[in-house]
Amino acid sequence: MADQGGFVLMVVGVVFIVLGIGTIIWGKREEKSYYNSLVTRKDLREFFSRWPKRPEPGSLKVGGWIAIAVGVAVVITAGALWLTG
Repeated sequence: MADQGGFVLMVVGVVFIVLGIGTIIWGKREEKSYYNSLVTRKDLREFFSRWPKRPEPGSLKVGGWIAIAVGVAVVITAGALWLTG
């Protein structure tokens, strides 16, 4: 039974890592589309007024790195439990 607990923690850690990588990629794509839309516009009102509202790419990337850090910590904990159990 102890092995199942370690396995579940390992799966949760991997899910966090995958979600973190996905969020970082989403943030990079959002940032790229934002700056590409600025290049094609004659009016830079969106850049200065931040309207329409968009998810900030920086916050998406930071959230992804946090999810990866949590996932790595959970995987390390699961590995330690698996080795000692």
